[in-house]
Formats: sequence, structure tokens, C-alpha cells
Amino acid sequence: MSMESTADRVIIFDTTLRDGEQSPGATLNVEEKLAIAHQLALLGVDVIEAGFAVASPGDFQAVKTIAEQVGTPDGPVICSLARAVRQDIQTAAEALKGAARSRIHTMISTSDIHLQYQLKKSRSEVLAIAEEMVAYAKSFIDDVEFSPMDASRTDPEFLYQVLEKAITAGATTINIPDTVGYCTPKEMGNLIAGIRQNVPNINQVILSIHTQNDLGLATANALAAIENGVRQVECTINGIGERAGNAALEEIVMALQVRKHYFNPYFGRAVNSDAPLTNIKTQEIYKTSSLVSQLTGMLIQPNKAIVGANAFAHESGIHQDGVIKHRQTYEIMEAASIGLPENKIVLGKHSGRNAFRTRLKELGFKLGDAELNKAFNRFKEVADKKKEMSDLDLEAIVRDETQIQVDSGFQIEHVQVICGDCTCPTATITIVTPDGKIITDASVGTGPVDAVYQAINRLVQIPNQLIEFSVQSVTGGIDALGTVTIRLEYQGQIFSGQASDTDIVVAAAYAYINAVNRLYRYLETQKSVLITS
Repeated sequence: MSMESTADRVIIFDTTLRDGEQSPGATLNVEEKLAIAHQLALLGVDVIEAGFAVASPGDFQAVKTIAEQVGTPDGPVICSLARAVRQDIQTAAEALKGAARSRIHTMISTSDIHLQYQLKKSRSEVLAIAEEMVAYAKSFIDDVEFSPMDASRTDPEFLYQVLEKAITAGATTINIPDTVGYCTPKEMGNLIAGIRQNVPNINQVILSIHTQNDLGLATANALAAIENGVRQVECTINGIGERAGNAALEEIVMALQVRKHYFNPYFGRAVNSDAPLTNIKTQEIYKTSSLVSQLTGMLIQPNKAIVGANAFAHESGIHQDGVIKHRQTYEIMEAASIGLPENKIVLGKHSGRNAFRTRLKELGFKLGDAELNKAFNRFKEVADKKKEMSDLDLEAIVRDETQIQVDSGFQIEHVQVICGDCTCPTATITIVTPDGKIITDASVGTGPVDAVYQAINRLVQIPNQLIEFSVQSVTGGIDALGTVTIRLEYQGQIFSGQASDTDIVVAAAYAYINAVNRLYRYLETQKSVLITS
């Protein structure tokens, strides 16, 4: 990726599968990572940071699989993170072999607080390591990105020295991480300007930014960096990531789209130029956001910019009146520009398989025969309960039925609940075990959902603690589908599950078993590691 080809636009470097997955409870398996990677390719991201290859066998396999299946000649660059350590870099290079275009992203801390308390190394040692490891990464792959971790709290003069050495050693992209979300936009602008003025060989590389959201300034800081010459932004879908998360891809992209005429001069363009500032296909944003939310179990807050449920909703009479008269009075972008479907009724219980398949295709879903059959059967079940089916209902059904299941996990066969103000809530659950046995048990609880979870726990015999239970309505109306998201904790690890149904108790049961299956898979993996070691 040359400077000439990117100087007049922003490269979108998506780290959902690496930094985003570091959100507590957002752990993804290889199949789920691959599904997201395919969608990111459809979205048009330039670089996918597929993981941290050396972190675990699962991470290595995910990077390797994505490199082979998504890293096609016309696809995105596939990247793996690596500490400035030989083993990390070797492992990353091995995992990336299958990609047509690959990148090693190596990093080392540079702030005095990190050097003193984390690395326990001197500045001169870090300077030497950065230079040596960039050169070592370069011996495997030509495209090497270097990050001085905690750059925003690093002494500027030392930062300039490290960057100059990294570029001399062969780095092609220099990324500036605001690792703890410490900067304000003005400080970020000054930081980038200082780097451009004081690193003599900075024009030989693409300058990148990585902003964390600890003070809620990630997007603002990234845009300030762009104004000062940054041409790559590291971001995640829905802004997920460590602690308070990262700059949200959808916010960066739509800010550059909606305020294109403001940003054009920073790219040497005419103010009124309508050429896009990124390669992102914005109509894929909503679909990508929903997929990441479902697979990670990370709910999107209703007032989240761009993709939140309220982003295009108007309740105030003044706002409603204005939008009716002219949309742009209170909306600065169209819902259709991010691929948000209109909530119109198109199918019902009498609709056939072909109409169902056609509408799903229009919504962007490409299902195989087996997946289509599962989704269609579920659609007919729900359509019998609901008089009207919306596009949002269809999306919830398809995502619920086609989500990646844990191989040989527990499967719910039957859910029955008795409850009421004069009855002790009782649940009877039948499940199929991983080895194919059908078992049934019953339990009481403080409410119907608690009774269901008590019964499931009695059957699966896997200790865990429920730490979060939430319900969201997919659409309006008393017969709306409800999506339940739950999070379980086991020995400090968090496992999420999600499911949708018109019956919230049934959705709660399936969401719980999905989370239990993630925990089950984790425990089975741990057993395998112990056996092989």
C-alpha cells in the first residue's frame, strides 16, 4: 500500500477482532471471527487486524483462517499484532502466510510510566529493541506497522527518536496510540503536528492513529489527527474494545461522509468535491454493527451515534413536525445511507419460501440451503404468533437461527414454565447433552426466568454466575420479538449469549444455553491444553 495511493483518503484499519475482542465477555471463536471478517471485507475496510497470533492457539488459528479465506488478492490486508519480541513476530508471520496481502503490527511501550513499571527497561534499551524488531518483522513481510504504546504520554523528544529509528528499520506505517484515552482533541492535533515537524523521515510512511475512549473523546481525537495529516485510523465496529472502547468505525466514516466538504481541504481537494474520503460501503454499516453485537453479546446503547435504535427516531413534536416538512431539519444523514432497512411489513404467515428468500437477499443475507430452511421454519413459527412481520423481525430471526453454534454443545429440546401471582414459578427443561443423551429436570425460582436458569444449571452441571440479563424489543407492538442478552462469569472469564423470541422466557432459556455452550467450549479447550502439555 503506497503513499501515493492513499494520500487523498483515510485508510480504515479495523481492529474489532483484536482490540474489540478484548472487551470483557466479547470472546469469539474461530467461526465467529471468520463470519465477522467476511462482513468487514464486504464493508470495504482496508486492513483487518485479525488477532494477536501468539496469544493462544485459538488466536493463531483465527488469524490463519482469516488470512487464507478473507485475505484474497482483491480483499483487505490481513494483519496480526505482535509485541516487539522475536517469538511474537515469527508466530504472526506464520499465521499470515495464506494472505495475498499481509501486515505485521509490532509494538512496544515508550512512556516513562510504562518503561518504569511495566517493561522495567531504559529508554536506550527500548530504542534498540524497536529498531531491531521492526527490521526482524521486515525480514518476513514487507508491510510492517509500528506502534509506540502510550505515545500520548511519552516524552515528545524520545518519541521522535523511536519513530525515526522504526522508519529507518523499515516500518511502512507508523501508528500513534492514545492507549489510555488521555488526550483532548487539541492535544492530539499538537501531538501529530509535532511528529510531522520533528521526525525527519516521517514522509516515507503512512501516519496512523489509535484512540481509546476512556474520556469519551476517541472519535473527536481521531478526527483531530486526520486534520493534522493522519491517513489511517484504527477503529472498531460499535466502538467496542478495552475498558471504554475505541473510536467507532461507523462514527469516523460517517463524520467524514456527512462533513466531507469540511474535511476536503485537509486532503488537498476542492471544498465541494463529492469523492468519498474512505473506501467504506456505508450501506453495510448497519448489518455489520448488528452482526458484531450479536456475536459478541455487546448490546448497542439506544442513543449510540449512527447505529443506536434512537439514532433516527424523533419523539419531540417540534422535531417530528420539522422532519415531516423537510428531513434535513433534524437529520443530517439518511437511515438508508448506513443500510438501515425501513420498518415496513412485507411478509406474513402465508408467505412462501421464495418470497422469504427474495426478501432476505434484498436485506443482504446470503444463506445456504440448510441455513435457509432453518430460518424459514423459524419464520413460520413466529409468523403464526405475530400478525405482521417487519424487516427487523426477519433480521432477528435469521441472525438467531444462523449464529454459529458450539460443536456438540447442549441443545434445548423443550421449555415449559408455570408462573403467576399465586403460584411458585416452576420450570421444566429438556435438553440434549453433547454426547446425545436427552435429560429432563425441573426447578423453582424467584421468577420464571430464574426457574429456567436453575433447571438448566441442574442439568448441565457447569458452575457459573449470572452477572447481566437484559431484554430489548426488536420492534414495537405487544407481539414484538424480544432479544435477550445474558452474560455469565466463571473464574474471571465472561461468556455471553443472545436469543430472540416472542416469548421472553423462551428467549431467555436459549440465550442462557448459548452462553453456557461458550463456557463449555472454553472448559473443553482448557482440558485439551492440559492433556497436550
